[in-house]
Amino acid sequence: MASDASDALAVREKVQNFLNAARTGNLDLLKKLAQQLDDGKGLAQTVADVKDANKRGALHFAAREDQTEVCKYLVEELKMDVNTKDEDGETPLTHAARQGHTATAKYLVNCGADPSIPSELGTTALHHSAGIGDIELLKFLLTNGVNVDLQSDAGSPLIWAAGHAQQDSVKVLLEHNANPNAKTEDEITPLLSAVAAGSLTCLELLIKAGATVNVTAGGATPLHIAADGGNPEIIKCLLKAGADPDAIDEDGWKPIHVAAARGNKVAVEVLFPVTSAVASIPDWSIDGILQHMQHETGTKEDENKVSKESNKVKDNASSKQDMPEVTAEAKKKAAEAKARADDAFRRQDFMSAIDAYTQAIDFDPTDAALLSNRSLCWIRLGQAEHALADAKACKALRPDWPKACYREGAALRLLQKFEDAANAFYEGVMLNPENMELVTAFREAVEAGRKFHGTQQQPKSL
Repeated sequence: MASDASDALAVREKVQNFLNAARTGNLDLLKKLAQQLDDGKGLAQTVADVKDANKRGALHFAAREDQTEVCKYLVEELKMDVNTKDEDGETPLTHAARQGHTATAKYLVNCGADPSIPSELGTTALHHSAGIGDIELLKFLLTNGVNVDLQSDAGSPLIWAAGHAQQDSVKVLLEHNANPNAKTEDEITPLLSAVAAGSLTCLELLIKAGATVNVTAGGATPLHIAADGGNPEIIKCLLKAGADPDAIDEDGWKPIHVAAARGNKVAVEVLFPVTSAVASIPDWSIDGILQHMQHETGTKEDENKVSKESNKVKDNASSKQDMPEVTAEAKKKAAEAKARADDAFRRQDFMSAIDAYTQAIDFDPTDAALLSNRSLCWIRLGQAEHALADAKACKALRPDWPKACYREGAALRLLQKFEDAANAFYEGVMLNPENMELVTAFREAVEAGRKFHGTQQQPKSL
């Protein structure tokens, strides 16, 4: 038994060294270790099977670290699948594009990598090149026929570019006829993203391209978001383009209310001459509006504190309770925090992403997707217990969501609780039998459990 454990550790060390050789570009060591790892399946199959806990193989690591020569060996000599996916559904091209490794990304495309393959989050190489401002790669992908309006869970590449204040990317995408009014499922448009990012240049480019200024997402218009940010030039730009200063959000607030509640006096001064008087504010002056809204905001904060304490008592009294009501303002703040978290996740700054997702969850504890995303961050950091806690909380909110089952299974697998992991994945499969990711995860958990326990138990089968 001790010998078996020693052998297993030796193999694990070789795997780690192999993947590290791909990461650092040590081609000679990579070839040597590949030979040592070959158990008779052949070099190509052996290399294809060597992956880390996140299902990333040598090609993923080589692409992510801009090791083009290693990529050439793997693709040209070993004929590896250039579109192989890791646990997040990301291909080597996705990794290269996100890191801004233009030459490697172009090489992979020329070898057949498909730029339109989305990750689990729905993002593609085009989204990443637009989001980081890699203009050379962006133009290369577009001239190779990639759809300029590729959609993802976070919207089109134009929404990404605007949300990251990448004015050059916005310009290139618009030149290639990107839709300036494309929307996400949450009604976010490129213009809303530009305003949220505080990018006046992107905003001006979008307006010139025909972007609509009077749109609503989460109950707020671009002018509400601008008023919250307090940038007077962005507010003026929106007003000049026809934004309605009297539009109200879900709380019944006009943009001037939002600006005053935030204490943005300059924004209030810009909005005051064009906003119709509100009867509920007795002193309709700049100072009067500011004082009134500061008082209103303070009162609401006190009410929220009382409500929070009350909810704690209810939590202790009963495990089943109605979900807390989340205001439009809280949802907006949650969305802002989520945007910061998503950006940190894309940079692989997982601790910052966790901090931002935590802020978003504090604002909107009813959003299961936030818990799912934070669970994934914990997994990336190897913190399985935290990942499992978030996955279970996510599942409690949305028990019929296959992804919640997947997150729970992934955390349990990391804890080497393979039978429990298989059961979680199986539950997800029952919810969505067509989800091959869950089917594969289930089978792999079953197989891993058999190897781990050295048994031939017969669990559920598909």
